[in-house]
Amino acid sequence: MSITTLPDLLDKMWKDYTRMNPQALKIYNLFLERGDKVINDHIALRTFNHPKVGIDALARPFLKGGYEYQQDYHFKEKKLYAKHFQHPDEQMPKIFISELKLEEFDDELQRLIDELIGQIPENAPRNFDFCSTGRPWEVSYETYEKLRAKSEYAAWMAAHGYRPNHFTVFVNALNSFDDIREVNAFIKQNGFKLNDSGGEVKGSKEVFLEQSSTLADSVEVDFSDGKQEVPSCYYEFAQRHALPDGKLYQGFVATSADKIFESTDKRSS
Repeated sequence: MSITTLPDLLDKMWKDYTRMNPQALKIYNLFLERGDKVINDHIALRTFNHPKVGIDALARPFLKGGYEYQQDYHFKEKKLYAKHFQHPDEQMPKIFISELKLEEFDDELQRLIDELIGQIPENAPRNFDFCSTGRPWEVSYETYEKLRAKSEYAAWMAAHGYRPNHFTVFVNALNSFDDIREVNAFIKQNGFKLNDSGGEVKGSKEVFLEQSSTLADSVEVDFSDGKQEVPSCYYEFAQRHALPDGKLYQGFVATSADKIFESTDKRSS
């Protein structure tokens, strides 16, 4: 069935995400069992800054569905650039799309990524649901490891392709928690590990946004040279604070997001 509407696309993205990341559905259900209302703050997507598949290609269905560009972000250390988009309906999740700045890497990484992108059918990125069609190329685990030595982000993209990297619980809407630290304690009590890079809570009330996230689930991926387990997706939690005018801050904080990206890093067993 072809996806042509925003609600259908968001539904497809959630189903694909929870299939790749079973811990998210378990945590979501734990909140529901407490009587909490779970609202999705934002969805994050990843790509490369290649003309064929850059941020603009992934943003197309959201802009068509009424979303508007809000702000951009730079991540110098990880060589990333990102934009966030928002819908006039505040119940709709924000969309955060990042891309790897290929020109800032060596020739080998650029060649490997060009080989992957070259496998994408020419018109595929124009499909309404391209951002949620999975991996459109064949790739070896050997290539995955070569990319990972240069960029965990590039390796994640090579393994998983076009799909949500994470969904995010809007902590403010939870009935039974007053603070993101209470949420973190609850997550750990139920056996899930948090990303502690830069501290379990990234950000502060002073920057109007506090975030935390689980560590990515591992998933078995079919590489051209065999099956291997690699990090997949994670679940994020965001608590937004009021600006001086009383309205909740709606943007993102680059220094916090920089550490959140590490939730998909491959770790030693």
